[in-house]
Amino acid sequence: MSHELSRSLQPRHIFMISIGGIIGAGLFVGSSAAIAAAGPGIVLSYLITGVLVLLVMRMLAEMAISLPQVRSFTEFARAGLGPWAGFVAGWLYWYFWIVVVPVEAIAGANILHDWWPGLPPLALGLGLMAIMTGVNLMSARSYGEFEFWFSSIKVAAIIVFILLAAAYACGFTAPHGATFGNLTSHGGFMPQGGIAVLAGAVTVFFALTGAEITTVAAAESAEPARAAAKMSTSVIVRILTFYITSILLIVAIVPWDAIQVGKSPFAAALTTMGFGWASVAMQVIILTAVLSCLNSAFYVCSRVLFILAEHGDAPPSLVKVNARRVPVRSVWMSSIAGVLGLLAETQFPDTVFAFLVNASGALIVFVYMMIAFAQIRLRRVRERTGVAAPAVQMWLFPWASYAAIAGMVAILVAMSRTGQARDLYVSLVTLVVALIAYVLVRTGRAATVKSAASS
Repeated sequence: MSHELSRSLQPRHIFMISIGGIIGAGLFVGSSAAIAAAGPGIVLSYLITGVLVLLVMRMLAEMAISLPQVRSFTEFARAGLGPWAGFVAGWLYWYFWIVVVPVEAIAGANILHDWWPGLPPLALGLGLMAIMTGVNLMSARSYGEFEFWFSSIKVAAIIVFILLAAAYACGFTAPHGATFGNLTSHGGFMPQGGIAVLAGAVTVFFALTGAEITTVAAAESAEPARAAAKMSTSVIVRILTFYITSILLIVAIVPWDAIQVGKSPFAAALTTMGFGWASVAMQVIILTAVLSCLNSAFYVCSRVLFILAEHGDAPPSLVKVNARRVPVRSVWMSSIAGVLGLLAETQFPDTVFAFLVNASGALIVFVYMMIAFAQIRLRRVRERTGVAAPAVQMWLFPWASYAAIAGMVAILVAMSRTGQARDLYVSLVTLVVALIAYVLVRTGRAATVKSAASS
């Protein structure tokens, strides 16, 4: 049986899959902590980080057109920097998303527990994991359809929220006129200072992670390179519009110091506008967002394992696909790892699971930086060899690429100076472990080849 994946995903699926990976509980609930830490200035944090992520996505678009044979975003690191980069980027990216799985599962379980208090969160979380495993085992198209409709609900909810909030903030439906004065009347636009805005960019950066899923899902479409290039920048622009506009309207309607950490600021804004159904409606929307993000995390983990196995960086049995072209063993391995994470989250939340989360804190920054360095090197090689330029190119090369790297370095520095310093240091340990693992794997391969040659 061929180990090729299916080509059943359509552009609408890929678009919504990318949104599914980004718009989760981090926006609907997690943004409350960011607002509380930076005040209305958090809008600048989203803008700064959004531009940075947009630059990375533009690099991916250029490489997708130039290297149509590359089928996963982590594999651009392999193409530009060598086998070690493909190994390290792939496993770090898989680890990042496998930690997301139990986080989203328990977030959904807690919502369901509020509705059915007689059922324990662990059982509910395992139930959600079972459902997502089943969806991902069916076919890529079934996963895409599931993600399309769940993401559509999220997008529709955000659009409706923006329309209602804009009408209120502009004074059309507010009893006392426009509310934009809240942006400066509670200690100023940056009440915690500019440093808090920069620190907020760190939190926002991780909330925006997921746009690169486009390049993973595009491998299962009819025209992978074209789909990846087309979606890479358009997806992030639309998402930034959703994020920045909705957060701006929230801090315009609700005084930033009235936002409660851990509570949905969207629900707070809707309540302020007089919509009594806000709490229940937001719970439904947040649950939808959580399931969507959980679904995308499952998908990414299984496909990244599949690509790693293809290159010999993971057990070779993981490349086997069933009659529907689904890498079943990769899905099951990711599911089992997710269940172990869920057990750690519910049984040892302050020890084992806290360490797992800390160890993934800065990994996505490391991976993005590898992608940026790979793009610069590949671009230099292409220009030196005289190969025709692709239809999509990085803006203002090389300065925009260098600016993206500088921005990510600034994020790491900001992490070292804030409460996320522990995350950075433990993530560095994880990076070192991945590098050591590559050396061991490479040494083992060399010994095997030498042994085979001598015999």
